[in-house]
Amino acid sequence: MVDGVSFADDLVDLLDLEMLDTNLFRGRNGEDARVRHSLYGGQVAAQALRAAAATVPSDRFAHSLHGYFLRPGQVDRAVVFQVDRDRDGRSFSARHVRAVQAGEVIFSMLASFHVREEGPAFDLVDRAETLEPAAVPARRPSSLIETREVTRTRLDGDRVTFSDRLWVRAADPLPDDPVMHACVLTYVSDLGSGFGQLDVPGLGTGGPSIDHSIWFHEPLRADDWALLELRPIKAYSGRGVYHGTISNRDGVLGLTLAQEILLRSIPLPPDERARISKYVG
Repeated sequence: MVDGVSFADDLVDLLDLEMLDTNLFRGRNGEDARVRHSLYGGQVAAQALRAAAATVPSDRFAHSLHGYFLRPGQVDRAVVFQVDRDRDGRSFSARHVRAVQAGEVIFSMLASFHVREEGPAFDLVDRAETLEPAAVPARRPSSLIETREVTRTRLDGDRVTFSDRLWVRAADPLPDDPVMHACVLTYVSDLGSGFGQLDVPGLGTGGPSIDHSIWFHEPLRADDWALLELRPIKAYSGRGVYHGTISNRDGVLGLTLAQEILLRSIPLPPDERARISKYVG
């Protein structure tokens, strides 16, 4: 613990929120927060989903979330999650979660939960030929997850070429809890950049997240290798939108996502350059 903030060294610990009161939770920060200049957005979104899930009946599972990143998260402060129970219907539950630090909202999320139903299935993923995880060099920018980048992150001066296709999984085994696996998939969904491999003059390759949406489809185990693939859609006015998918090694589509990020071409902060250089060098 540092200055009253505790740090989690595995994802189970990270997602084990402290219940302060009814609909009020406090989270830990990940170990990588010690070397970042702001909290990783995937951590805040995953913990917000965990807080929301703690307030719904156990037979309902997240099918979508839509979040806005409003302020950078401070690495030396705990995040408190306030959950509003907007609605509980016969088969759907809706929740609004505010992630708060020092009295200010840093992330606002709407999430919806649904009772699973039997029905026909259709699964179409436009998936490029991809090397299996064992054939891709291991990189581990975080102690919480393992990554194997199919397209590599590279650092060239102030320009970072981020991965847009990578294998991901929890670094440690997870319990057989579908809520936990959905939260971990949310955690990894903020990795990479849909614009990371583009080379357009004056266009940034990545930046802070503005908003993030996920649709959960078929459950996947987050402690087995899953492929995160990101595709650029549109860049304009300093912003960029990309789509993405996460599927397992058999090609089963687990979730789809859409994210908008800032794409300003600005110098890389020295601490962020040092952090990235440790795992791309």
